[in-house]
Amino acid sequence: MKRILLAEDEETLRMLVVDTLEDEDYEVDEASDGIEAVQLLEKNSYDLIILDYMMPGYTGLEIIEKIESTEIENKGKILMLSAKSQQFEQERILEAGADYFMAKPFSPMKLLEKIEAILHEAETLFK
Repeated sequence: MKRILLAEDEETLRMLVVDTLEDEDYEVDEASDGIEAVQLLEKNSYDLIILDYMMPGYTGLEIIEKIESTEIENKGKILMLSAKSQQFEQERILEAGADYFMAKPFSPMKLLEKIEAILHEAETLFK
């Protein structure tokens, strides 16, 4: 079973995404802010880390900095979610170390498709 960390401060969106992923048999840990996300990353390994760009505590970019600076071992691919979908923002996010970007708002099914593509790509690389 694939394990995913979802760090999203918007409760309704977080619940919707968790329900969608759990219905597809993913194991999901959820964090409502950046501090909680970092605590989970320090304790657990994940196949995929989904970060909201703007959260209280630490932003998604600050969490990536912590992962990149080896304060936290890199524990999987990183997908950044953001309402800031201008091209320069996407480039900034990817240059900071996110592997993938998805603009908000999105449908849960589009997110599921993206996650399955990411995890399938990772499996294919290691075969």
